[in-house]
Amino acid sequence: MFNVALLGAGRIGQIHAGNIAAHPDCRLVRVMDVYAPAAQALAAKYGAQVSTLDQVLNDDNVDIVAICSATDTHADLIEAAARAGKAIFCEKPVDLSLERVERCLATVREADVPLMIGFNRRFDPSMAGLQQSLVNGEIGNTELVTISSRDPAAPSADYVKTSGGLFRDMTIHDLDMARWLLQEEPVSVFASASSLVDPEIKAAGDVDTAVITLTCASGKIAVITNSRRASYGYDQRIEVHGSKGMLAVANHPESSLIKSVAEGVVAQKPMHFFLQRYGDAYRLELGGLIEHLKNGTAIHPSGEDGLQALLLADAALESLRTGKAVQPGNRV
Repeated sequence: MFNVALLGAGRIGQIHAGNIAAHPDCRLVRVMDVYAPAAQALAAKYGAQVSTLDQVLNDDNVDIVAICSATDTHADLIEAAARAGKAIFCEKPVDLSLERVERCLATVREADVPLMIGFNRRFDPSMAGLQQSLVNGEIGNTELVTISSRDPAAPSADYVKTSGGLFRDMTIHDLDMARWLLQEEPVSVFASASSLVDPEIKAAGDVDTAVITLTCASGKIAVITNSRRASYGYDQRIEVHGSKGMLAVANHPESSLIKSVAEGVVAQKPMHFFLQRYGDAYRLELGGLIEHLKNGTAIHPSGEDGLQALLLADAALESLRTGKAVQPGNRV
């Protein structure tokens, strides 16, 4: 049985708390949040203890620290947990600064503790099945990966100002997915983007509509399209074309109901947002960490995966600024 301390009792922390409590090999024992009522409510729900950071780190019975707090706290909390010898799960990103991420990962390596970063889409059953089919060579050599990722509505301007921008906040999930499916590091990043959805996003210095092209040394290409607005729901689709065929993951509808009448055929909209669409993925990523701790399987996504995805996001930002393709390099 692994005892887990949860740092952050907000929306995503609540999802992880439920999954921790439901896992047969886990027990939620401590909850920390700067907003005391949130920590108290979540701890009471699952029989955990409201705690300070020092109490979490000094408790030898805590095996795993799950970090679901604000982005600007992630790196400091990862380092503190690593020095305390805890296994770590952290929601993306490690930090918005490449240099800060590198220092943080150096601390994790020195402490020799496991670190998983929350790119949960890798654990979605459909996407994991697609990736395994690629590894098995079922469509021959991968040639073109196309990822469509569009949110149902734009976030608030206040959120945009602290999010790190579209590429670091939203696209970073798709960049990690592209790396995972390409099975090769991109050597060129080209981005074009606009502010078409919300004038407040433009006023905040960000974009809301983008296309990013990644090219690998082998010639493989990935194209990512993003938008902060999809009037029909949460749009999450992937298509991989190979030398012997194609694999695709379609949107997950709210239900399988289809109405067929004389006027036409109507299916249901995609699920509303990420908490619905990726509910299974959040549950299964915890299982991936537990499998590593029990059986020594490779841990993914790792801290290095988080670094590489941020490197690509920063390259996309530089490409947008300069209007040129950018070579991201490799800092792992």
